[in-house]
Amino acid sequence: MLCAFFCSLFLGVGKTTLIQKVTQALKSSGVPIDGFYTQEVREGGRRTGFDVVTLSGNRGPLSRVSSDSSASRREYRVGQYVVDLVSFEQLVLPMLRNVNHGGDTEKRICVIDEIGKMELFSQAFIQAVRQTLAGSGTVVLGTIPIPKGKPLDLVEEIRSRKDVKVFNVS
Repeated sequence: MLCAFFCSLFLGVGKTTLIQKVTQALKSSGVPIDGFYTQEVREGGRRTGFDVVTLSGNRGPLSRVSSDSSASRREYRVGQYVVDLVSFEQLVLPMLRNVNHGGDTEKRICVIDEIGKMELFSQAFIQAVRQTLAGSGTVVLGTIPIPKGKPLDLVEEIRSRKDVKVFNVS
């Protein structure tokens, strides 16, 4: 299997835009492809969160800015954002399971944009990504962050795989 991941140290460099353009080119060529990407949500010119958008057209919140500074125990937070783990898992996990349970006779592409701090709150997502990477009939096209602080275990696991090619986007 071959996997390609785009990474960058900074937000807003164009990783998701690159994923979207490659995805459209592959779809228009008739290549079997499924997956998801994350998209900024803006209100009044200000980023208020991120949505998950599947390639089949479903959309739901990944995170939103929280106005409440006191976080409850059940909230997953990254900076000012509260992660909606339930929404994320409801959209992404069925798609990954579908990719993982397809037949190995037909090569297909799975887009995973992105594997970052917000997404990694989900243990089920981590397991599904590992299963997808282990599948012989799936090529993965995704994005990962360059670590700024403490490395993310799954990201480093992906980065060190011999079947993964990482492209730095700047």
